[in-house]
Amino acid sequence: MSVDASAELAAIDLYGAELLRAAEERSGATALRAIDEHGEELPLALERYLGHAAAEERGVLERAVGPVLDIGCGPGRHIVALERQGVIAVGLDISPLAVRLARSRGASVIEGSIFNRVPHAGYWGSALLLDGNIGIGGAPFELLARVGSLLRPDGVILVEVEGPNIRAHTLKVRLIADGASTHRFPWARLGIEDLGAIATRAGFVVSEHWKAGSRWFAALTADERKLAA
Repeated sequence: MSVDASAELAAIDLYGAELLRAAEERSGATALRAIDEHGEELPLALERYLGHAAAEERGVLERAVGPVLDIGCGPGRHIVALERQGVIAVGLDISPLAVRLARSRGASVIEGSIFNRVPHAGYWGSALLLDGNIGIGGAPFELLARVGSLLRPDGVILVEVEGPNIRAHTLKVRLIADGASTHRFPWARLGIEDLGAIATRAGFVVSEHWKAGSRWFAALTADERKLAA
């Protein structure tokens, strides 16, 4: 690949380019940073994304019922882990380079946005929103409602949120790495205390929540009262 082509890819898809570079160097180390409009740095964990499913994620994957849609799957570690468990799983990611990397690791991945057409609506048994992906689009209510429209009536959303010290709020974030920068885009942060109210608005209830290590997870199932209405 030429230097010019690499620079173009980095400008178009900085996140994917950094993932690919870190994977090729086999270090997981990256200069990629996510900065909000107030100058605060948001957590990124590319080394974790490029590894195997973490110990604290096993409880999430054990609760997943196939077929599973992993939204914002990145390099596809959850898909690989689920398939090793005999669970059908497909990833969805908007980054062409992340999709390429996930496929090279043996993961089945669709390139695209959750807010565009997703195959097999009403077929999915579970959806994963891990690694901060509840923030996609900057509107957790709209995201959960959209995901819910893709699930079977008895489907479950397995979501990672932040701790009780984080209130729900929307940010304008940009990615920066080695002098390259993206335009700002909307993102959201959501803590465990605000999840219930937002899930209820989207037609779900928090059927279970738990802490594993320093991370918080929850299972959302359809609100039976709304199903019966």
